[in-house]
Amino acid sequence: MEANSHSRAALTLAALGVVYGDIGTSPLYALKETLSPAHGIPAGPETVLGAASAIFWALMLVVSLKYVLLVLRADNHGEGGIMALLALARQAVAQRPPRVLRIVALAGMAGAALFYGDAVLTPAISVLSAVEGLSVGTHVFEPYVMPLAIGVLAGLFFMQQHGTASVGAWFGPIAVLWFAALAAGGVYQIAQHPQVLAALYPDHAWWFVTQHGFASFVVLGAVLLAFTGAEALYADMGHFGRAPIRLAWYGLVFPALVLNYLGQGALLSRVPTALSNPFFLLYPKWVLYPMVLLATAATVIASQATITGAFSLTRQAIQLGYLPRMQVVQTSSRAFGQIYIPVVNWLLFVLVVAVVAGFGKSDHLAAAYGLAVTGTMLVTTLLTFFVIHYGWGYGLSASLAATGVFLLIDAAFFSSSLLKIAEGGWFPLALGSLVFIVMRTWVRGRRSLLARVGVADIPLADFLAGLMAHPPTRVPGTAVFLNASAHTVPHALLHNLNHNRVLHERLVFLTVRIETEPWVPFDDRMRVEPLGNEAYAVTLTFGFKNRPDVPAALQGLGPQFGLTFEPMQTSYFLSRETIVPSPAVDSGLANWREQLFRWLSRNAGSAVEYFNLPANRVIELGSRVEI
Repeated sequence: MEANSHSRAALTLAALGVVYGDIGTSPLYALKETLSPAHGIPAGPETVLGAASAIFWALMLVVSLKYVLLVLRADNHGEGGIMALLALARQAVAQRPPRVLRIVALAGMAGAALFYGDAVLTPAISVLSAVEGLSVGTHVFEPYVMPLAIGVLAGLFFMQQHGTASVGAWFGPIAVLWFAALAAGGVYQIAQHPQVLAALYPDHAWWFVTQHGFASFVVLGAVLLAFTGAEALYADMGHFGRAPIRLAWYGLVFPALVLNYLGQGALLSRVPTALSNPFFLLYPKWVLYPMVLLATAATVIASQATITGAFSLTRQAIQLGYLPRMQVVQTSSRAFGQIYIPVVNWLLFVLVVAVVAGFGKSDHLAAAYGLAVTGTMLVTTLLTFFVIHYGWGYGLSASLAATGVFLLIDAAFFSSSLLKIAEGGWFPLALGSLVFIVMRTWVRGRRSLLARVGVADIPLADFLAGLMAHPPTRVPGTAVFLNASAHTVPHALLHNLNHNRVLHERLVFLTVRIETEPWVPFDDRMRVEPLGNEAYAVTLTFGFKNRPDVPAALQGLGPQFGLTFEPMQTSYFLSRETIVPSPAVDSGLANWREQLFRWLSRNAGSAVEYFNLPANRVIELGSRVEI
C-alpha cells in the first residue's frame, strides 16, 4: 500500500508539470480578454463578477464534468488522446454502415488537424504573455518583449533534439510552485475584497452570457481561453493514469485556478485600471520580476507539453496510416514517450516564430487561439458519443444524455470563436485545413496505390508450389521480404529472381500490422505459418504506440517458433514504388490531389528507419506504379 501511495504521489507530481502546464498558464490572459471592452459589454463591478463566475462555471462544466468525469472513462486500453479515441471509435463502428465509419474517420482527422494549430499557438501566446509582464513595472522593457519571447522559444525548440528527460524532472516541482503562487496571489486579493466570492453562484455567470444580446455570444470566445489545455488531461492519460490526473486536478490545480481568477476579479472590482494586466498586478511590486521568471518557466513547461503532444500525435497518425512515414528519433532508452520528430519540430518552430512576429501581442493571439481548442474539443465529444453508443452498447437516449449537453456547450464556444476568423482565427483554421487535406490525400492515395498494385498480385502459395518444382540455386542465409499482404508474392521477390536468379535457403514473407489498440504485448506480436521448403509467412503485430522494431521482434520471438535470425546472415528485401502519372489510369483522385500524393510519397521517410532495419543488410528493389 505504501509503495502504491508513493507511486501515485510521484505520478501526480509529474502530471502537474506535463498535463496541467497549458491550462495552468491560462490566468495570464483569460480574464483580461474576457473583460476586453472590444466585446461590447459595459464595464462595472457586476461585469467583473459575471466574468469571473463564467470562467468558474466553464472550468466546472468543461473540465471537471466533461473531461475528468466522462471523457477519461473512454480510454483505449489505458491510453487517451484524439488518435486513441479515433481508434476506439473506429473499432466501435466497424460493423456499422460505411458512412458511419467515414463520419468517424473524417471527424477524427479534423480534430487531429486542429490540434496542430493548438501546438503552434500555445507556445506563442503562453511565452509572449509571460514575458509581457516585464513591461508592467516599467515601459523600458517593451521593445525587448518580442525578441526575448522569440529567444526563449528558440531555445525550447533547439533543446528538443537532445530530449527532455533532464529538464522534465524539474517540471513537477516548478508546477507546484506555480500553482501555489496562483493561489497565494488570489487569496491576497480576495482578502481585500471578499465580496467577489459571490461569483461562485451560477446566476452571475448566466447573467453575463445571456443579458447582453449578441455581445454575450461574442464573449464566449474569450471565456474559453480559461480551459485551453483541457484536452491534455485526456491525451496524457496513458502516461500517468486516470487517478493521478484526477487527484492533481481536484487537489491542487482547480482550487489554485479558481482562487487566482477570483483574486483577479477582486482586484478589478477595486482597481478597474488594472485591466491592462490583472495577473501580474495581483502581486506586490517586489514580487513582480520573480513572478515574471516563474511565469516564463511555467509557459516553457506548457509549451513543452504541447510540443511533446504534437510528436506523439504525429507518430500515432503515421502508424494508423493517416500520415506518411517520418523520421522518429528515440531520445531516451527508458521512456518510450520521449521522442523527437525533426520535420515536425522545425515546422512548428518556424510557424511559432512567424505567429509571434506577425501578431505581436498576446491580446491579438487570443482571438486565434480559441478556434483550435474548441474545434478539437467538439470532435472529442462527438467521438465519445460513438464510443458510448456503439462501443459500450448504451441506448441512443442514454448516449445523448451523456454527451448532448457537452456537445451543445462545445458548439456554442466553437461558434463564438468562428466570429474571430478575421482577427486571427483564420490561422488555426487554415493550418488545420492544410493538415486535414494532407491526411485525407494520404489515406485515399494509399488506398488507390494498394488497389493498383494488387491488380498484378500473384497468390503466394501457388507461386511457391510452381517455383519449388524447379527451384533456382539456394544460397546460405535468411531473406526477409516485407510485404503489405500476407498471401501474395512480394514484388521484391520477383525482381530478385529476375535479376539474381537465386533464393536464400530460408525465406520469410513478413507482414507488419498496426492495430487500433495502443499496445500489443511482446509475446502476442508474432504469428508464423510454415509454407514448406523452409519458407514461412510471418505476421508481426504492433499497437499504434509500440515502436515497430522488426529485427528486435524477429530475434526475440523467433526461437519459440523454431526460427533463429542471425543478424549477419539475415537480409531484408523491400519494394519501393515510384508513382508515375498515367492518363489511362483512373485513380479516383483529382489531378491536384494526385500530384500532392506523389510529392508526399517521394518525401516520405524510409521504411528502413521506420522499422529499425540494419541499413547494411537491406536491399531495396524499385518498381514503377501508374496511377
